[in-house]
Amino acid sequence: MVKDFKRKGVLCMTEYEKWLSVPMEDADLAEELRSIQGKEEEINDRFYQDLEFGTAGLRGVLGAGTNRMNIYTVRKATQGLANYLNRQGAKTGVAIAYDSRIKSDVFARESAAVLAANGLTAYLYPWLSPTPTLSFAVRYLHCDAGICITASHNPAKYNGYKAYGSDGCQITAEMASGVQEEMNALDIFKDVKTMDFEEGVKQGRIQYIPESVQDAFLDRVYDERILEEPCTGLKVVYTPLNGTGLVGVTKILQRIGVEDVTVVPEQEKPDGNFTTCPYPNPEIRQALKKGLELCRKVSPDLLLATDPDCDRCGIAVKQGDAYELMTGNEVGVLLLDFIARSRVEQGKMPKDPIAVTTIVSTDMADPVAEHYGIRCVRVLTGFKYIGDQIALLEAKGEEDRFLLGFEESYGYLSGGYVRDKDAVDASMLICQMAWYYKQKGMTLVDAMEALYRQFGYYTNAVENFAFEGEDGMLAMGKIMDTLRQNAPAEIAGRKVTGWSDYKLSIRKDGETETVISLPKSNVLEYRLEGGSKVIVRPSGTEPKIKVYLSAKGETREESLQVVQVLGESARKLLGME
Repeated sequence: MVKDFKRKGVLCMTEYEKWLSVPMEDADLAEELRSIQGKEEEINDRFYQDLEFGTAGLRGVLGAGTNRMNIYTVRKATQGLANYLNRQGAKTGVAIAYDSRIKSDVFARESAAVLAANGLTAYLYPWLSPTPTLSFAVRYLHCDAGICITASHNPAKYNGYKAYGSDGCQITAEMASGVQEEMNALDIFKDVKTMDFEEGVKQGRIQYIPESVQDAFLDRVYDERILEEPCTGLKVVYTPLNGTGLVGVTKILQRIGVEDVTVVPEQEKPDGNFTTCPYPNPEIRQALKKGLELCRKVSPDLLLATDPDCDRCGIAVKQGDAYELMTGNEVGVLLLDFIARSRVEQGKMPKDPIAVTTIVSTDMADPVAEHYGIRCVRVLTGFKYIGDQIALLEAKGEEDRFLLGFEESYGYLSGGYVRDKDAVDASMLICQMAWYYKQKGMTLVDAMEALYRQFGYYTNAVENFAFEGEDGMLAMGKIMDTLRQNAPAEIAGRKVTGWSDYKLSIRKDGETETVISLPKSNVLEYRLEGGSKVIVRPSGTEPKIKVYLSAKGETREESLQVVQVLGESARKLLGME
């Protein structure tokens, strides 16, 4: 969060009184402001800071105040973006998409109205749209920037505002800083320009994105198919988790020949309350509960789930009488092997192929890539860094070398048509992969087990530690500072043989110190004897610290045991016990 905008006591109350005195255009906000009168803690939580505009845009809890997502914080962010773009000589306009979350459609219209009032053309999807379709529209329509109103897989009380550059990637740190600087100079009520939405449409300043753009997106996804044969006989249960994926995923599965698709009825329609999945994240078993219940009745080969903005994809695979959930790391490795294996079989492997993954994703990607002669590039967490690698290849006319980008948090992309993870593409590839192995009498679980036997048993896990409110943010900062100043000599009884500080760009192994050639990031990595590893990183989208654990063993049991021991020591490592 931006320290310049931290407020205490009297300042919070002054800001609160200012909001209370302004006629609220949103009745929900007016009611909330009245309801917290005299409640110092509630007022402080809403006003102790302004939401920061970072490389992921804005994200926060819905509600009244400067530390909340509402029409005023969204307008201010859009005014800051408009000012920045106009200073940079914007020429074409801004594409806008939104998901099924509470007030997403409202925030999208408000953003369009502010852009239009500032002389920028707003191109707005007229229906709920997956995040990757926004990245696609920015490039397809040659826009100066893009906005996607979504909080991805966060709980229902959140919403967000993702900002994209003209390249279709989430914005750079430089651009985020520039927008934030513009925002810093604005009064949230007095300095924001806006106009009547319908008048903006009438004047052509706000234009609806035509259906042909969505069709072009699906055509490009279809171009990324690995197999030409239709996947007849594959049976799938699908849940969009009350989000945006239904149309795109079902259409692309139909195009590759997957005709037996049953959609989870309780999670088919858009619902920002996410009634049956309070935490709509396909990484979490609870979110898949309804899908798994339906699987027991329908008995499909595969359960497929996409998050609300359809950029992440999770699966459960029929294995005997049960359904096994597969991790993002496992699916990423499976896809890497499947794409490479198929390209070799078809004689279509490009020269000097490249796969891209993140520093917190499984080390198993490296030996699999090496087996096929693929260079595995590691980048910081965040799919924009994978997008940057695609852009570098495209600039050299070598985008065909890119095979796959993936991150452990269930994000995948196999082509350069967008610069963000895409669960429509992932759904297609996963189903083709499941069909491919089904023809061999294997499930995806069987295929993963074969890879473990070939390359070793890699186990990964993540421990999450939540820190709510102002005190939580301070606690997170203190933990990272303490670890940085007092590097542990051992973790869970295992000697630390090397460490990396991505904020200071230092990697140390024994007495050897080298420079890390990646952008600076608040991440600490500890390499332990025996080949295991621990990475500590504050989340960029939620108020929590993530501790990534990884180990390799000769057997599954051996690697699981190491990760379990590391997990048990995570609280101690963070100084929380």
